[in-house]
Amino acid sequence: MKKNLSSFITAWILYAGLALPVCALAQGNTELSQKPKHHHYQLFDLGTLGGPNTYLSGPFTQILNNQGTVAAYANTATPNPNANCAIPFNANGGGGDCYVERPVLWHDGTLTELDLLPGGTNGQTSSISANGLIAGWSENGLLDSTGLPVGRPVLWTKDGKIVDLGTVPGGREGLSTAVNNRGEVVGFSDNDVAYAFSMVGFPTQTRAFLWQSGTVRDLGTLGGPDALASNLNERGQVAGQSYTNSTPNVTTGVPTQDPFLWENGKMTDLGTLGGTQGVTYWLNNRGDVVGASNLIGDMTSDAFLWTKSEGMQDLGNLGGTSAASVWVNDARQVVGTSLIPNDQAWHAFLWKDGVMTDLGTLGSDPSSEAQSINAQGQVVGVSFDGPNDLHGFLWEKTGPVADLNTLVPPGSSVTIINAFQINDRGEIAAKGVLSTGEERVVLLIPCDANHPELEGCDYESAEAVTESPASASATVLSTVKTFTQSRSRMETRNRRESAPATSQK
Repeated sequence: MKKNLSSFITAWILYAGLALPVCALAQGNTELSQKPKHHHYQLFDLGTLGGPNTYLSGPFTQILNNQGTVAAYANTATPNPNANCAIPFNANGGGGDCYVERPVLWHDGTLTELDLLPGGTNGQTSSISANGLIAGWSENGLLDSTGLPVGRPVLWTKDGKIVDLGTVPGGREGLSTAVNNRGEVVGFSDNDVAYAFSMVGFPTQTRAFLWQSGTVRDLGTLGGPDALASNLNERGQVAGQSYTNSTPNVTTGVPTQDPFLWENGKMTDLGTLGGTQGVTYWLNNRGDVVGASNLIGDMTSDAFLWTKSEGMQDLGNLGGTSAASVWVNDARQVVGTSLIPNDQAWHAFLWKDGVMTDLGTLGSDPSSEAQSINAQGQVVGVSFDGPNDLHGFLWEKTGPVADLNTLVPPGSSVTIINAFQINDRGEIAAKGVLSTGEERVVLLIPCDANHPELEGCDYESAEAVTESPASASATVLSTVKTFTQSRSRMETRNRRESAPATSQK
């Protein structure tokens, strides 16, 4: 099965479609009486290249840096000429909205289209470094063994040139997932060894790679046939997951999979919390890794933090049977999501100094997930109801979570339904929708001392609104990118509908 690039940033959590049963959602929580103050924000719609939609890869990948530059991909007005509107790495090979998609870069009000490889029609970005290097993929005009377009892992340099990174020996296609300031790139590709349990749906083994100075290096595995690199920090450390053997487990239907940290030529097995499946989501510049792991029996999972000094720490959960930590800053503050008691709903959490705090949800929205935390401890995420993103939220200081739609100027044509990332300047990259259902990427810039004299900014403090309008769910997309089917966006169906791995039902 082909999968969309954005799904690959979190695809490993689905483990070939092994999902927890969808739990009944809790009734909405009551509005909190506390009314903290926040900054107002200016909303910038990145626009499109003439087509209906613009998208972000992720979540759980850096698509916004501290210079306020956003990496995204946008529709053109040109119909996708590929058979069945095919897009590389898209579920079932279909193209979803059936428009040509091009990688784009937005900075200071300007949307710039990035080059593709010769012969290519479609491409996407996946990650941006602090100094503006961009990782992603591009078609090259060739077809793979199934007749679908080949996607090649690429790097866009700061002067806009595109570099085909190649694959591991024997491979033909792959994805780059992260890039650092040194120009090192990680990702994964196929090879020429047939294998039925590929982590990402290749007909061959999946191999993690590191690209340095024009050379692709196969990072090896933890003993099994497959490995996948998902994160890279400024020290050149790589985080991902690898099979430890080739024998499927009775409980999960796939081989044992452990998180790893690779550095200085060595892949270290981070272990699990007792189960046969673990996954990494983020790696900070201290070498700390966060993710999720099954417990003994593979029926439940907990969030984890791995540090070199302490090893794998079980961060626990909020009383339910599944939790995942998805981002950690350099102060070792961790955010993620967890089922609450009786598995009624998912709640965003913040973990620091050994304490996991339930961040709650927005108004009557049943569930929430924290997706990013910056150096100042500001948290952004999504409030949702099962498969549907409802509102992007901001949490800061002592909370509660605030609806980002209430912190931007009234009358905006875009409803913010998911906040992906917040940088250290407080700028927020988010997903929005128009009343027509078209998807937009938006950047929210705070009206604060770091952004003086920003045109149209209200520099008075804003009172948080924690009760969201009931009509917000009407803006949820029904046909574009819902992460697990067609051009779906996996951010709406990740851990909150599936454990890191569970027994098959």
